[in-house]
Amino acid sequence: MKYILGVDFGGGSSKATLLSDEGKIIATSSAEYETLYGESGMAEQRPDDWFKAAKTNIIAVTKGIDKNDIEAICFDAATHTAVLMDEHFDVVRNSIYWTDTRSTKQVKELKERFGSRIFDEFKHNVDTIWTLPELLYIKENEPDVWSKVKRITFAKDYVRRRFSDDFVTDYIEAEGSMLFSFNSMAWSKDFLTELGIDESYLPSIVDPLSVVGTIKPDVAVELGLSPNTKIVCGSTDTAMEVFAAGAIEKGQTTIKLATAGRICVVSDKLVPDAQLINYSHLSKGLYYPGTATKSCAASLRWFRDVMGGDFGEFTNMASFIPVGSMGLIYHPYLNGELTPYGNPNLRGSFVGINGQHTKAHFIRAIMEGVAMSLKDCQEYLKSKGVIMKEATIIGGGSKSPVWRQIVADALDIELTLTENNDSSFGSAMCAGIAVGIFADFKDALNRCTAVKCKVLPIKENVAKYASIFEKYKKIQKALEGIYNA
Repeated sequence: MKYILGVDFGGGSSKATLLSDEGKIIATSSAEYETLYGESGMAEQRPDDWFKAAKTNIIAVTKGIDKNDIEAICFDAATHTAVLMDEHFDVVRNSIYWTDTRSTKQVKELKERFGSRIFDEFKHNVDTIWTLPELLYIKENEPDVWSKVKRITFAKDYVRRRFSDDFVTDYIEAEGSMLFSFNSMAWSKDFLTELGIDESYLPSIVDPLSVVGTIKPDVAVELGLSPNTKIVCGSTDTAMEVFAAGAIEKGQTTIKLATAGRICVVSDKLVPDAQLINYSHLSKGLYYPGTATKSCAASLRWFRDVMGGDFGEFTNMASFIPVGSMGLIYHPYLNGELTPYGNPNLRGSFVGINGQHTKAHFIRAIMEGVAMSLKDCQEYLKSKGVIMKEATIIGGGSKSPVWRQIVADALDIELTLTENNDSSFGSAMCAGIAVGIFADFKDALNRCTAVKCKVLPIKENVAKYASIFEKYKKIQKALEGIYNA
């Protein structure tokens, strides 16, 4: 039996999935790492933490396996997260995570300086989530650090390089940097020159399923792997999730309950819009334009860290609270919001607190508030002519039956939950395709995936959430001016 391995780096943890050539999951492992928060919207991570987490997970999932039977490893991670290195590929500072909002000044200056040129070139509105303003923030505020920068790569590419010594990235990852032109499908030389960034600092562009080398001998020895283990480039976490959920044809949709929340609808064309995020699909000729809400499962994690408890307990507690949380409404804008507002100044809020509310009410209100944010995204997609009829629900939050039902009711949509659909699972399947274990995307899905359950909206709850959504929108509008000031 042969095996393939997928390794994901999410908002707060890394996960590895070991998959057999028969399409069965043999083992999984997760390891958390820290996000460093600070003043003015700081959110940073230590690149070495990702590498350590990857090693921990790989050792865990390969126990008892003949290491010579592991054919390939493929990596994925959240996009936008740049790793800055010197000429020796040594990291010169922590990486700014995409939820960081310190680059608002740089965003404003980019809009003033380039106007519509940026949207024309990169098909996205300028926002603090993108790599470009993050780099300019460092250049302007940390000149000593910037002077050392000679190489710029991205999260999964940094970890992969420590496994294989390559210096490449894939075109989907590059599309998330605001340095890569959708028009030429190459690094934007004009913008790099105008902004003083040397193109030689950036990795070469390859296909996500490219085999970029074999594992370095010293890492192979440390992990007990064969030095012949192939290393596959990989791509972004969302690209892998969309594939893992089975969305490989036009119109198929995923709804993601993870650190961030996403709605992605597979399309045969770009849908350029200031409040939508466009990326190429792993399958050539397709895209997955979609929406994003910044603090989805991140909201529950924040609540857990502050108030204590665990996610399993949260689901149980929320199940006893009625729809609407007795008037308690939550807005999940912990670090600003993306679709449909594109406003980094927005902040989270609980509105309507009364003396009868318990911890359980706050937990359900968070789940419902995230669902309202996704409803906001859904309504915006509708306004652009993008209609969802049914969807596959993915992400860590999809494990909660309560949260799944809330989302189905709030969005009035049928949801499918598959047995496995996370990024590391998608990366493992991509590793299998890259080395010929699976023929293509469809073959991998046919052999590896299965439906776990369907979630149908409850009509009575749909009507209740429609009413709550109207209040949710009024509160957002009332508070936006205060946050902007």
